[in-house]
Order: sequence, then structure tokens, then C-alpha cells
Amino acid sequence: MSEHSGADRDSRANTGTEPRSVLLARDLPADPRALRAVNLAEFEPIARERMHPGAFDYVAGGAWDEISLAENEAAWRRYRFRPRVLVDVAAVDPATTMLGAPVDFPVAVAPMAVHGLAHPLGELASARAAATASVPFTLSTMSSQSMEDVAAGAPGGRRWFQLYVQARPNQTRHLVERATASGYEAIVVTVDLPVLGYRERDRRSGFDLVVPLGNFDSVDAGPSHRPDATGFEVLSTWERRTLVWDDLATIRSWSSLPMVLKGILTPEDARLAVEHGAAAVVVSNHGARQLDRTVTPVDALAEIVAEVGDSTEVWVDGGVRRGLDIAIALALGARGVLVGRPIFWALAAAGQPGVERALAVLREEFEIAMALLGAPTPDAIAAAHLAR
Repeated sequence: MSEHSGADRDSRANTGTEPRSVLLARDLPADPRALRAVNLAEFEPIARERMHPGAFDYVAGGAWDEISLAENEAAWRRYRFRPRVLVDVAAVDPATTMLGAPVDFPVAVAPMAVHGLAHPLGELASARAAATASVPFTLSTMSSQSMEDVAAGAPGGRRWFQLYVQARPNQTRHLVERATASGYEAIVVTVDLPVLGYRERDRRSGFDLVVPLGNFDSVDAGPSHRPDATGFEVLSTWERRTLVWDDLATIRSWSSLPMVLKGILTPEDARLAVEHGAAAVVVSNHGARQLDRTVTPVDALAEIVAEVGDSTEVWVDGGVRRGLDIAIALALGARGVLVGRPIFWALAAAGQPGVERALAVLREEFEIAMALLGAPTPDAIAAAHLAR
């Protein structure tokens, strides 16, 4: 996750003065290196070559000193396995369920803003790849493509909608109702963004989300919270600062869809999430893009699982880069993981085929890990498979 040099940034990424079209991805053929990738790390340097430097840093960057950004990945590598042998693993099956519905392996695509920065088809390509892999795709409120277009363009896939609370309550409700009408299966409420974190890369480059946002292009919904709002101003509203636990009941009343809370890092908040009706919680520090020096999600996972037990599903994101990480998450009690940046890099590198390749690599790694752990199914992976 290295940064561009200052000179390179000043000469190429002054996005504050460039037209918004410069930030969006060009229509390039799939890079053959991406289609031959053997691990998720191989997509990032290709994406860096193909994306606008300011847009790349927006996705790659974290908050403040990016300590948590580095630790999110490093934390997974500190865990060690205790494999069991002489177990029949002739028929390893990674399939399981998330929110009670089947998935081919315990992974979902995490919500990420503006896939159009990576590829002209944006979320359409990512959602189609997720559908091919039979894993859920989470559409961001800040998506390039509208939720309706993604639903129509990626039929047959499982889709969840990530919700940012808007300045006008009726606008927030409208987003929830549109997602329900479009066949999304859950509302994933992001709860760890009362304000934007201090993101130095974006401050240096002048990057702002001055690009078309698919869910805010109609007259009835309005382009944003106010006519002159830029993308970051859309995400910085007083209403989100004042969002509290009791407000969740109102959000739940707008739809019969299960509500997931994303951005939980403490057992105390996990317990409150259960008490306020969350069908699942995502243990997450927002990809280390909000508060730096937080506990890593994987290190927070076990105590959150211990607190909520079977009363809600627990998922985890942040730094998942290997099928081994999926196995670690399950051994710590998670039902599944969400994967973010590697999907974005694969999209930039090769479009839909790139994302399909990334998910295929992750699945193959996980299947091999299951066999070597002596766990023929995800439910067979237990705490005893990890060294204390």
C-alpha cells in the first residue's frame, strides 16, 4: 500500500482542478497478468498502473499515519493453525449460509464507493462476478451505478444494500424502500462514520468524490443532501453525527429486510446491536479509513463472538487477503468474511473476469486450507484449529 511520491502526486493528481471525467476508469482491455494471478496481492500493482493516481490513493489509503491500515493485514498473519490429520477430506465442501441463505463459500464482497473509478462498468461488473461465484455483493450508497441498474444487470445474484444515513429522513427512507423493491436481501447500516477520518493522501491530492453517483441521479431522490454538495460533503452531515441506537428502530420500520450493522469493534456495541434487532454485525474498522490506531477487526473478533453467542451472525472484514484468513475467521467464530480492496484492484485490472479470478483464487485457497486442517465443511472449523 505504498504512496506515490510527492512530485508525482503534484503533477498528476491535482483532482481538485481536473474535470470529474478524468477520475473515472478508462475502457481498457483486461490485463492478461490479472487473469493469471495466483494470489490477491498481484492485482494491486496492475490497478495502480491503470487507475488515476488520486483515485487509486483514495481507495488504497487509510487514516492518519495508516498504522491500522498496515496492522489490518499483518494481524491475520500472527495466527497459527493446529491441523488435524487422518480425517476424510475426499469431499471438501466450502458451501455454507450467510443470513440463512446459501453461499458457495463464506465470503461476501464488501461495500465500496464508486467502482467506476476502477472500471467503466463499475458495480455491474463486480456484481456479475459475485453472482458467478455465488457469493453476496454489497452495493454502496455511494455507488457509480444505481441500485436498480445493478439489480437488473446482475440477475440471479445475492445483493445487500449498504446504507449511509442521509440529511433528509425521507431520502434515507427512499433508499431503503428502493433497495427493498429492487430485490436486495439486507440493509447494511454503516455505523462508524459520524465524520470522515483524517485521510492525508486525499488532502494532499485534492481528491474529492466529484463523480456521478448512481443512487442520487433522479429528481425525487435529489443529487445529494444539497445541490452544491460534493461527494465528501454528502458523507459529512450533522444527521450522521447525531445518529444513535434508538434511531435504528425507525430504519428497521421502513423495510422487512434484515438489518446488519457494519463497524462494530467492541463487545459492548455488539450486545447493543443484538438488543436493537441486528440480524448480523460486521466486525470492522472501515478498512482503517476512519480512526487510526484502533484494534484490528480480527483481534476484536473472538471477544465479540463470546459476547453475542448465537444471538446474531458475526462477520469480519479488514485485511482479508488469503483463503487462510477465511479459515482463521471461522475458527474465531465468524460466519463469514467481507473482502474489499482486492476486489476493487481486480476490477481495475481486468473488469468482471478479474473479479471472477480473485474470487476463484480465494475459494481455491480456502478449500485447500480446509483439507489440510482436517475440516471437510466450514462448520467443522473450530477454535481448536488455532493455537492459543
